[in-house]
Amino acid sequence: MVAVPNSDLLAFSQFQSNADSWLKNSILPYYPATKITYITVGLEVTESPDNASALVVPAMHNVLAALKKAGLHKRIKVSSTHSLGVLSRSFPPSAGAFNSSHASFLKPMLEFLAENQSPFMIDLYPYYAYRDSPKKVSLDYALFESSSEVIDPNTGLLYTNMFDAQIDALYFALMALNFKTIKVMVTETGWPSKGSPKEKGATPDNAQTYNTNLIRHVLNDTGTPAKPGEELDVYIFSLFNENRKPGLESERNWGLFYPDKTSIYNLDFTGKGVLDMTNSTDGSKNGTTWCIASSKASEADLQNAIDWACGPGNVDCSAIQPSQPCFEPDNLVSHASFAFNSYYQQNGASDVACSFGGKGVKVDKDPSYDNCIYLTAGGINKTASNNMTATVNTSSSSHTAVCSWICVFLLTTLIAVILNLGNMCDVSF
Repeated sequence: MVAVPNSDLLAFSQFQSNADSWLKNSILPYYPATKITYITVGLEVTESPDNASALVVPAMHNVLAALKKAGLHKRIKVSSTHSLGVLSRSFPPSAGAFNSSHASFLKPMLEFLAENQSPFMIDLYPYYAYRDSPKKVSLDYALFESSSEVIDPNTGLLYTNMFDAQIDALYFALMALNFKTIKVMVTETGWPSKGSPKEKGATPDNAQTYNTNLIRHVLNDTGTPAKPGEELDVYIFSLFNENRKPGLESERNWGLFYPDKTSIYNLDFTGKGVLDMTNSTDGSKNGTTWCIASSKASEADLQNAIDWACGPGNVDCSAIQPSQPCFEPDNLVSHASFAFNSYYQQNGASDVACSFGGKGVKVDKDPSYDNCIYLTAGGINKTASNNMTATVNTSSSSHTAVCSWICVFLLTTLIAVILNLGNMCDVSF
């Protein structure tokens, strides 16, 4: 898929010769050695500040004319990509409707797509729906993990994930305008692995869950509730993190790989693998447990816990320093998880050693990833771990600090029980 950027729309829309020259120089020298199947003319133009939407359809016609001259118009299709903002309504899906403010642009474009059997290209991001309305959209529903169903009151169709609901909203919008033959192609979808403090859903775990479930859903050929069995054509955004992209932290962290080509998390493109953050160990089978930080803990509490674990707690925290195996993802939950687990394993893997004032959570799934290896109780007497590049010297006061901390925790727990203050740790998986 090759794109004509928004900056070139004016030139392509005004003169056929510009489209001809571009095709001659940018497409023909590489085809068919490179399997080019689509040319996208413009990117999310309805979101563009320069209001270039009026230029799109004329430019599409000129690109198509250039392809016809080369005899490639049946092999290479022409379309344009859009954000979900082209819809004024997307819920319930059956009420999906195009934004009337885009009518003068959309009607001729849809006619072009129908006439030339080109798909309607859409960029779908359930992540944004969850991030902006977490009280209305559950994380499980956005991640294809929901055990409940959302019912469309108009059709009775049942939805277990937002991805399908968004696609069907677009299909219903197309049908409302009597465009029943146009297929929908998802040209962008994905989930960020890192975000700003307010973007709590942007984690490697959630990104891996979304993309793994997405791949499985697409390859199963189940279609959507409104289009059962309909083949889905989907592109994951994106291959690499974009470290210079402006905006919130999440904008730079949609990739499957870092710029140095190392993977951010494992992803099975066959759709057959079992979702597992770890690469390796399932502790439920052998009784092994690990200790990680609660995602609901405050940043201040996590920082204090890291400082204690890496100081008086006598944990070697060199692996979470810059350029070391466990530094990425660079956030407090990830760094605290490594520190918590190291302390937990070094102190007998007991419940108390994973407390950290209610901020620690015991799990039976190995949280190791890539070259970041989390300790287990059986491995601490070996070469500590593959992560270690330096050692932290122990001080004579460490044991006193540990004992004092444990005593304070036990006393706090006892008081909480007596006063019936309820649960001290809220954990969800």
